[in-house]
Amino acid sequence: MLSGFKDFILRGNVITMAIGLAVGSAFTAVVTGFSNAFITPLIGLATRGTGDFSKATFSAEGVKFPYGLFISAAIAFVITAGVLYFCVVVPMMKVQNRFTKDEPVSVKAAVRDCPRCYTEIPAIASRCAHCTSEVEPLPEALEKAGLLPAPR
Repeated sequence: MLSGFKDFILRGNVITMAIGLAVGSAFTAVVTGFSNAFITPLIGLATRGTGDFSKATFSAEGVKFPYGLFISAAIAFVITAGVLYFCVVVPMMKVQNRFTKDEPVSVKAAVRDCPRCYTEIPAIASRCAHCTSEVEPLPEALEKAGLLPAPR
């Protein structure tokens, strides 16, 4: 029983997830610090206020609604999403494009629907694997795959 637990804990994906959570927590602290140190004062300059919405409330029939907490959380979310997108996603997409630019295109990557049974088939297929109907391969798919159309 304990050996199964040990195998589960020492599996690579569990360790990777734990490291990801730790890094994500640290990243959240950095973004929150950045937000509190720079963005909140900038919002305060723009709105001629303090920029700190966390204490903003309104009352209705004796019940307080702390809407400022929601505004602060929304601002933190937008800042976190922006930082993640521009500092992580965009650079990673550029790196991936650099490495995948020279990879050959898969012959089966382009797909279309069979005109008889409407199931998805490769665009270069001349026969549907599902209903066995003969179909005409798409010329642009054949050209992209480097195949010449068969003479009829």
